[in-house]
Amino acid sequence: MVAVMSVKEQLRTDLTTAMKARDELTSSTLRMVLTAITNEEVAGKQARELSDDEVLKVLAREGKKRRESIEAYTSAGREELAERERAEAAVIDKYLPAQMDDAELAGLVTAAIAESGADGPKAMGQVMKVLTPRIAGRADGSRVAAEVRRQLG
Repeated sequence: MVAVMSVKEQLRTDLTTAMKARDELTSSTLRMVLTAITNEEVAGKQARELSDDEVLKVLAREGKKRRESIEAYTSAGREELAERERAEAAVIDKYLPAQMDDAELAGLVTAAIAESGADGPKAMGQVMKVLTPRIAGRADGSRVAAEVRRQLG
């Protein structure tokens, strides 16, 4: 039987490999991500080990920060900084589940609307409650919300 590595163990193993290969970009990005995971683990009243799902949420949040920074740097004309953020985002994306395409997202939203019996924009919360666990890191929250709004019209 093959032991399956947790996401966190995989990140640590890849960090060691990147350090040995003197890959500065990958090792600094993975250090940053592991620090964010550790901070999440010690936040709150009691330290705890994060599950793989929680680790993926931290990774998704870090990826989102990179995408926001890319936009900010690009609009400010700081292309060299935007390029660094793009490279970091590419490293983080390797650990995230594949993002769903627009057609798959639209289908899930349609099903969630039917299931929750929602009608009109005021019912957005009901739809999101049904939808969020099904999407779990495979689509950005703002993309999901935009599609729900569009379909609720």
